[in-house]
Amino acid sequence: MNRRIGTSWTVVLCAWTLASWISTGVATAADEGSIRGTVTDPQGAVVPSATVTLLRDGKSAGAATTDTRGEFTFQALAEGRYQIEAMASGFESRTTDSMFVGSTGRIVTQVPLQIGTLQQDVVVTAAATELVQGQTGASVTVIDANTLASLNKLDVLEPLRTVPGVAIVQTGGRGGGTSLYVRGGNSNFNKLLIDGVPANDIGGGFDFGDLATTGVDRIEVLRGSNSVLYGSDAMTGVVSILTKQGRTKRPEFTYSIDGGNLGSMRNDLSIGGAANRFDYFSEYSYFRTDNDTPNNRFRNGVYAGRFGVALATGTNLSVTVRRKDSDYQSPNAILFYGVPDDSSQTTGYTTVGATVQSQLSDRWHATGRFSTTNQRYHFTNPTPSGEAFDPFGFGANYLGKDVTIVGANGATVSGRAILDYGGTYPSNFDSKTTRQGLNGQVDFHAASALDLSGGVRYEHEAGFTADTPEPDITRNNAGVFIEARAGAARVHVTGGLGYEHNEVFRSNVSPRVSLAVYLNNPASSAGNDSKLTMNAGKGIKAPSVFQEQSSLFTLVGTRADSLGVPPTGAERTKSFDVGIEQGFAKGGGRVRAAYFHNEFDDLIEYVNKSVLPQLGISPAAANATQFGAYVNSQSFKAQGVELSGELQAGRELRVTASYTYLDAVVLKSLSGGVLSPAINPAFPNTPIGQYSPLVGARPFRRPANSGTLTASYSKGPAQVGISAAFVGRADDSTLLSDGFFGNSLLLPNKDLDAAYQKVDLSAAYRFHPMLRWYLSVENVLNQKYQAASGFPALPAAVRTGVTILVGGNRTP
Repeated sequence: MNRRIGTSWTVVLCAWTLASWISTGVATAADEGSIRGTVTDPQGAVVPSATVTLLRDGKSAGAATTDTRGEFTFQALAEGRYQIEAMASGFESRTTDSMFVGSTGRIVTQVPLQIGTLQQDVVVTAAATELVQGQTGASVTVIDANTLASLNKLDVLEPLRTVPGVAIVQTGGRGGGTSLYVRGGNSNFNKLLIDGVPANDIGGGFDFGDLATTGVDRIEVLRGSNSVLYGSDAMTGVVSILTKQGRTKRPEFTYSIDGGNLGSMRNDLSIGGAANRFDYFSEYSYFRTDNDTPNNRFRNGVYAGRFGVALATGTNLSVTVRRKDSDYQSPNAILFYGVPDDSSQTTGYTTVGATVQSQLSDRWHATGRFSTTNQRYHFTNPTPSGEAFDPFGFGANYLGKDVTIVGANGATVSGRAILDYGGTYPSNFDSKTTRQGLNGQVDFHAASALDLSGGVRYEHEAGFTADTPEPDITRNNAGVFIEARAGAARVHVTGGLGYEHNEVFRSNVSPRVSLAVYLNNPASSAGNDSKLTMNAGKGIKAPSVFQEQSSLFTLVGTRADSLGVPPTGAERTKSFDVGIEQGFAKGGGRVRAAYFHNEFDDLIEYVNKSVLPQLGISPAAANATQFGAYVNSQSFKAQGVELSGELQAGRELRVTASYTYLDAVVLKSLSGGVLSPAINPAFPNTPIGQYSPLVGARPFRRPANSGTLTASYSKGPAQVGISAAFVGRADDSTLLSDGFFGNSLLLPNKDLDAAYQKVDLSAAYRFHPMLRWYLSVENVLNQKYQAASGFPALPAAVRTGVTILVGGNRTP
């Protein structure tokens, strides 16, 4: 898509947003300030005779009872912020977030009640509009503010460990590169949204190693493809992170300071509140640690902000900002070399989103969003580390110490690996990517059991592989989608179709359907309902900047047509899952079991020029490359079972647990020496994939067995929590070359990474409404383990500190 078309889309979206504001003003000018709403149960059925209280500043400003259609109305309201509190026999009471009502106009809202103490969350990633979990069959896990507080983690990767079907692999200590694998997919198969803003690098990659919990109010994880709504990158999952919102009438100021072993120290400052039409929140944190190995210092400064204004009754503008700057010293896989590398890297990103939501009428709702993401990366290796070694007279490479490497599979090798290669030092690498997007969406409440949505999206991407003013690549991509949601007492269906036009892979259509069927009547089951779920869909992903630049199509240039080389295609997945959920303890508990099956095709991999003809590529095209090129030639599948359960015992105790079995296998691949795999003479009968798994083997760093357990207990001013991750063996590679560029330091891939357990403890005590003490101990058992082969994880890491709170009022 060219810039002219992209500009046209921009004009259309801006005109649509302006029309939304104008139509809102026209539609509401004749109405006095009012709130009309419906009280529903978790499945969306109306709740008649519910008691509804209108709250302003925490005090009652009116009362009503829902009619036979579950509806209520409050009219002739003075301008200000209001909340709705609803309660009914057999349900837990619920209080909504505050909403601004002007002197004219009407707000239409829905208040979903829940049965039992186990919270039924409203989710935002499963469909085009918000849905209560009971109304969707999608596999969604919500980590809310209370859970985040009880875990007391600094990094988003830690609460993500508790999600079923998710594997987290961090290379070493804090700040080390961290990959997120969902249901066996690659780490760049997940869409990351921060306040609705896509935060992935071009091509889907994202390093979770320095993503802090600063300012985070809620994390939502959808497992399964959803390229209908999110376009490229949503291959196996969507991670949505929402920033806190100011809610208190009096400004709330907090300051936290803590420290611990490994040279760790953190300062955190926040302020937030809500005044009439405006709400605001800002938080800044700075964390430092030396970690546990030489040359492994980590510094991370993070700012998160959210600012909102009610433009009119039912029309709101929200602006969010997140800025991160980190500095990380990278010692490399020190267990393989015996000495640390002296490399370091600095990274930074900024995400900004501006979202307008407008209630056009009782049935129509519109949303428009502008977003921008900027990422930069600088890596430097100032001097070669290790001992110079030049056996061939072509220039020295630099070796680590003589080490012995032992795999969890029992295999052992000894020797010296190349730590740094010869060349010019300091050795630097710089990259930068920018993404700007416009999204527009319209929702229509067609009937009590039918909702329709449609939307458009446009995105401009630019990638820089050096510190230059002009980008190496630019892309103008666009997409449209339609979605329908239908629901009755026992059946809920969501289905949609998305069309994506990407400058690299041209056009693609992605369908998705989600189904939830209740086997018994939820209204009479008292929370002990049984639900069948099913989801199916397709996902797509575009190549990264480097993959596009080094693709066969790009390298052969203008000769592509004459050589018969097609453009780089989209990476694709087909996903399917089916499951059953059972409520128990009168809505206080829930267990789930699900089977998932993912097929990944047309994956991009680097193929040596001598192997390219195996794909049917002409020798002339293969020889047009210097060494090889990226092509769509790999595929694998991943299937497995997720078991999970949660229990809320009263208000004090909450327990969750999960187990995931993953069976993943590479079906097709030409990279990593598949046609001529690496052979270590110490294991003459064992072919080894040096840089990627072999056909018939498991993908690297994805354990076949994993589990989680969390428990939190709070009573009065005291709180204590425990979280544990249990990770089984995984295939991997040492990725090493010896001093003669040989394979003597490669170990068999199968079960190379050992199983491990990571158990964390947290505690807190509020001595005074203005003073809270807290404690966090990670790896409390002080286990020595390697999540990624060669990279030692941290020993027991202790932090303790206090939070001072001034101001605030929990009833805005």
